[in-house]
Amino acid sequence: MAAPSPLIGECYGGLHPATPQAGYERIAWHECVPRAERVRVRSHTCNCRPIVYELCHAGGLLFVRRIYRSDAVIEHQSTWLRTSEGEELWSRILLGHAR
Repeated sequence: MAAPSPLIGECYGGLHPATPQAGYERIAWHECVPRAERVRVRSHTCNCRPIVYELCHAGGLLFVRRIYRSDAVIEHQSTWLRTSEGEELWSRILLGHAR
């Protein structure tokens, strides 16, 4: 029997990012500023954790939205990137190489 993926948790509501690895990259998070009329969420992490990440697509660019839920909901976003750079950032978050 194959071992369960470290990205999939018991609640199956989305991906679970790996634990941050030693020397992980610290992402420069920015205040969410509307830059496009519509934003499409391409992928997201599981909402069973206090921090949820969303890979978002708008205006031909990708960015990652970080949503922290405690007493209040606090949202930040990464820099808006070309598709290849945005997908690379998303992979680094999921693998624990960036936070």
